[in-house]
Amino acid sequence: MQKPTHATPVSPAVVNVQEAKTHLSALLARVAAGEEILLARNGKPCARLLPLQPKPRRQLGFMRGRVDASFFEPLPENELGAWEG
Repeated sequence: MQKPTHATPVSPAVVNVQEAKTHLSALLARVAAGEEILLARNGKPCARLLPLQPKPRRQLGFMRGRVDASFFEPLPENELGAWEG
């Protein structure tokens, strides 16, 4: 029998709700360190705690020079009517 060539994913820890309520700070520290934790009610998983992915920084001024002054002029009445319904 051949050994699998790919790594087996680690199963997330399963924590019952009562235990999670008691140890929430410790669970959050584990999640912040990258661990995934499943919350269970009566032994059945019902929610997942995951680390947040950092949002990419927004680049200001990326449209500089691409929008001319007419963009800021009021719309004609017929176009306004189409947008407003």
